[in-house]
Amino acid sequence: MKIKCGFVCLLGKPNTGKSSLINALIKEKVSIVSPKQQTTRNNILGVYNDANSQIVFIDTPGLNAKNSGLDNFMQKSVKGATEGANIVVLCVDILNGIGKKELDIINNYNDKKIPVILAVTKIDLVSREQVFIFLNKNANLVSKCELVPISSLKHKNLDVLLDVIKRYLPEVDEKERYFEEDEYTDKSLNFIIAEYIRECLLYKLKDEIPHGVAVLVESFKEEQTLTNIDALIVCDKDTHKAIILGKNGSMLKSIGHDARVNIQKLLHTKVNLNLFVKVKPNWKNNLEFLNSLGYNINEI
Repeated sequence: MKIKCGFVCLLGKPNTGKSSLINALIKEKVSIVSPKQQTTRNNILGVYNDANSQIVFIDTPGLNAKNSGLDNFMQKSVKGATEGANIVVLCVDILNGIGKKELDIINNYNDKKIPVILAVTKIDLVSREQVFIFLNKNANLVSKCELVPISSLKHKNLDVLLDVIKRYLPEVDEKERYFEEDEYTDKSLNFIIAEYIRECLLYKLKDEIPHGVAVLVESFKEEQTLTNIDALIVCDKDTHKAIILGKNGSMLKSIGHDARVNIQKLLHTKVNLNLFVKVKPNWKNNLEFLNSLGYNINEI
């Protein structure tokens, strides 16, 4: 039996809905979501399976231009992801429109003969008339890419997007699937748990700590009815540590509570989550520490 199978790279500026889209498509939470830039730091693989296809989605960090070791890793991750892709899905927030950066991406992959699908995201935030106006305004792009308006939150047109993706994927023998049919990501459980905790940090701290946190799961022990997890939150400064802890540890307790609830849903068991906070100045430029977090530039 033949199936459609291949790699699809999701590109776009920060907060255009890439992570929300990949989670909605594969119906599992593999990529964390927040209103902040740099929410996604690694290339996250999410695997969509059905009877006739296997689509490996690669959720990339948002396109930006900074210069720490972590930022360099993120941008090299984007480049590495696109080099092996069969298709590029470029996410554009309908409220922000299409700019020079998006046009350059479309032209670049046209030159490389890689199909581009322009996913116009967050259409649930506007009227049907506004969607029509947006599509009509950008009708000149039809010769260069497919335009698909979607809402990950409301699951609008996700089936249409999947159908368009499958149209461009190569056909292979069913035995040539890259992953087993019950696999939905290549990331380890520890990585996903650390990301769940970091997501809670991003939501709870808002703009108080600008991306200066990392999370490392140091211990994971499963018992019959309980899973014990120790995780380390790393920040840049003593003042950041004080914010994370909060008065009498109240903020850390709140972060731990929300993270534990999410992790219990993931593991389907009770969880005892212990969080610790450590100051590590300039950690984003410490290559050895970045490697321990899984940000290994040498592997890209």
